[in-house]
Amino acid sequence: MPIGMVRCLLATKAFTRIMLVLAMPAPSKAPQYAVVAYVKDSVGHFVEELRRELHPDHTHLAAHVTVLPPRALKGPEADAIEALQQHASEVGAFQIAMGTVETFSPVTPTVFIRVERSAHRFRDLHDKLNQGALYCAEEWPYMPHLTIVKMPELIGTDAALQAARSRWAAFEGLKSAAVNEITFVREGQDHQWIDIATVKLRTP
Repeated sequence: MPIGMVRCLLATKAFTRIMLVLAMPAPSKAPQYAVVAYVKDSVGHFVEELRRELHPDHTHLAAHVTVLPPRALKGPEADAIEALQQHASEVGAFQIAMGTVETFSPVTPTVFIRVERSAHRFRDLHDKLNQGALYCAEEWPYMPHLTIVKMPELIGTDAALQAARSRWAAFEGLKSAAVNEITFVREGQDHQWIDIATVKLRTP
């Protein structure tokens, strides 16, 4: 067989392999799950309104304190929900008081309000839930906080921090909230989070 024809056949086979690789579906990313406590009191309304001003693209996010940060599950959803229901029934509802406005910058461009009173209740709840199907070796130490906004880039964080501190200082509503329930959520498209199950904490 002429050398030119051999080269042509080899090139054709290589091209076919490339096209097959390109046509293969990308590996699907494991869905991410989290557990949150929605804040629906005046503090929650304050945060949602301020977020609309600072980052209008994230107005769909409800005010919340994260109990378990995003993670892949170690088992089926049903196992995670069962564990959530079991442990939540052992934890009493509680009140939190919010503290100062801070930022995680330069690690992330996040501006948040620290949970000042009853933060240990969130930490206890976090430790109780972070096991079994919900377990994750988390990258950062857990610190209860109410996110105001996560800016697109670090460069805008300082301005957002100063604006949030000014607005928080002028806020005349109650700087506290009730934590009566927690919600298991799954990440959807376009940074949306879908509620999967809401579990009541134990009441006296």
